[in-house]
Amino acid sequence: MNDTPKPATATVTAATAAGPDRARPGALGAPLLRRALADSVRKLDPRVQFRNPVMFVVLLGSALATVLSAAALFGGETDRAAFGGLLTLFLWATLLFANFAEALAEGRGKARAAALRATRSATEALVRTPDGTLVSVPGTELRVGDECVVSAGGVVPGDGDVVEGIATVDESAITGESAPVVRESGGDRSAVTGGTTVLSDRIVVRITTPPGETFLDRMIALVEGAERQRTPNEVALTILLCGLTAVFLVAVVTLQPLAAYSGARQDPVVLIALLICLIPTTIGALLSAIGIAGMERLVRRNVMATSGRAVEAAGDVTTLLLDKTGTITFGNRRAAEFLSLPGVPDAELAEAARRSSLADGTPEGRSIVDLAAAGRPSGDASGESGVPVPFTARTRMSGLDDGGRRVRKGAVDAVARWTRENGGEVPDRLRALAQDVSDRGGTPLAVAEVPAQGAPARLLGVVHLKDTVKPGMRERFEQLRTLGIRTVMVTGDNPGTAAVIAREAGVDDFLAEAAPEDKLALIRREQEGGALVAMTGDGTNDAPALARADVGVAMNTGTQAAREAGNMVDLDSDPTKLIEIVHIGKQLLVTRGALTTFSLANDVAKYFAILPAMFAASLPGLERMNVMGLASAESAILSAVVFNALVIVALVPLALRGVAFRPLSAAALLRRNLLVYGLGGLVAPFVGIKLIDLLISALGVI
Repeated sequence: MNDTPKPATATVTAATAAGPDRARPGALGAPLLRRALADSVRKLDPRVQFRNPVMFVVLLGSALATVLSAAALFGGETDRAAFGGLLTLFLWATLLFANFAEALAEGRGKARAAALRATRSATEALVRTPDGTLVSVPGTELRVGDECVVSAGGVVPGDGDVVEGIATVDESAITGESAPVVRESGGDRSAVTGGTTVLSDRIVVRITTPPGETFLDRMIALVEGAERQRTPNEVALTILLCGLTAVFLVAVVTLQPLAAYSGARQDPVVLIALLICLIPTTIGALLSAIGIAGMERLVRRNVMATSGRAVEAAGDVTTLLLDKTGTITFGNRRAAEFLSLPGVPDAELAEAARRSSLADGTPEGRSIVDLAAAGRPSGDASGESGVPVPFTARTRMSGLDDGGRRVRKGAVDAVARWTRENGGEVPDRLRALAQDVSDRGGTPLAVAEVPAQGAPARLLGVVHLKDTVKPGMRERFEQLRTLGIRTVMVTGDNPGTAAVIAREAGVDDFLAEAAPEDKLALIRREQEGGALVAMTGDGTNDAPALARADVGVAMNTGTQAAREAGNMVDLDSDPTKLIEIVHIGKQLLVTRGALTTFSLANDVAKYFAILPAMFAASLPGLERMNVMGLASAESAILSAVVFNALVIVALVPLALRGVAFRPLSAAALLRRNLLVYGLGGLVAPFVGIKLIDLLISALGVI
């Protein structure tokens, strides 16, 4: 039994440990609906409505209709006031329903934010000072660069990188996944998130983000919608809707002089009702909700997007760059076997490989030590003499200098060059062994030594590091191809190894021995050719390319630099999640297009309802346009206004859920929209307005 007391740190409750999606805080329920209704009223603030020009016109029209109806009532025009009052009531209902759609979409995000916020509390951090002592500091007072010691049972006080140790971490409060993950110093699995819990062992975390700007803080702001910016397509559509609103406004304003000239002067409240029915209120009311819902669908899939622009861009992606290690493959390359050169005992190669890896803090280096010395703690150099030579990106080798004896392990070409520089020869057999490992999809590392001072260096053999392609990758890449997306695997491995992994995974192309500048050059070439590029990655060396890509999806298991550079973070660290991201992006565009088509089409029925009713008395010929056989002029006008309000409520579920996406060409998609939503937009108002007219007549409302 483990009776070790837990440190005085904040812990995550079982309720919040279920994660933002698993707990379903964004599910529709009575509390969410009540909060959305209350927010609908608060959003009547003109400063809020001004951000949506179409609904701002509805607000002004409703306010003016209210004043005119009240004036008629106080002026003794009871019948006119009663009819005007009914119209005004449903004009306000139109505005409230539009606010309700946006508030409901925002409310789902706020519910998730509340679940995330519950995981955050005041945490005491144990900060290690330069002299090695530990000082308790409130988490809110941490600074970038502070090194915090977190033991089993403790909560990570802030975002940072593990600089010492290895531990299992419970990230369920952030990702919703109950299975713990391993975080360790070195490699691309060193990033930890504030608010997660260390389950075992002890790690030292170097803080990389100041309090208030942590990943959890940004998640809360994003899911609440506080940082949602309008996307280019949304801005373009808003401009179009403003143009249509202006056209109808001019038409309605000029209609009164023409009506007065023909002897059919109209009630200003009726003209206001006509204007609000004719302008694109349906899509104007739902436009913001569609964008917010698209972001919320990403959150439900454990993907955090920094802006709606990234979501839309994902819908248009044509080229996908995938980092091999940790993305296509599991990323934990481990030593599988030692391959000795002729005349070199296997034990000698294993011992040299072990000693040369003692200063290598990467998972690969530790796996070599484990394979060569069973039972020795990974990376433990206790009892070893000599000066460790750490691995660097420049030398691409690690080793140990013990008096006159020196051992090195690293990339084959780097070790071969070191051997020649120290008077040794490179046998052809080494190249053959390295090629054999590469042909099998592994990564070869050469091992060499200088046995004594003044003696020539000699090569001992090759270490086989094996990486494994994640299951299901080939099938997922096939799905990407059906969407017209080209996949490119990017790796630092040699071309032989890269080719084997590329064939096994089923990618379309690969870039081998890629340095950060090579990835950037590839992205620039693709973008200059007109492609929209998406990239997933998890390492620090992926950060420049993630920042350059149109859609940069960083793995949550990756480094802090990668997560900061990308415009999306996948909390599940599943690189194939990009397929779902693409679907959501395309669904967002399709939903917006479908509802725009429906909104513009359903105005036609309103013409046939309102215009004949307005002028039938002075122009009897217009009675033939009353194709719906509406009971009276007042009933026709009121029915159109009521339908205009109710259709917004009817379409809220579709706006939040999104139109089902199917991989279709642009022409096929246009035909489908016109057939389903264009024709539906024409037919539905005829049916709806007629049914409302029958109900009004039956109830004797007017």
